[in-house]
Amino acid sequence: KLSLIMTLHDIGFDKNEIETYMKLLEQKDTDLERMNILNKKRNDALDEIHFHEKQLERLDYLRHKIRNKED
Repeated sequence: KLSLIMTLHDIGFDKNEIETYMKLLEQKDTDLERMNILNKKRNDALDEIHFHEKQLERLDYLRHKIRNKED
């Protein structure tokens, strides 16, 4: 259980989310609910990645403008 708690923490779960997940784990037939929690967390992480990718694109564009101006 400790390993799972550490994994959940490492992937971004807060204390309440970990508690909810662990309570569900102790119950029967909660695979779908736990999968939904994991899917939501995964989708949130992907949204954040895409946001940072857009930030990088904008940064690179500004860097490119400066480089071309200096040439």
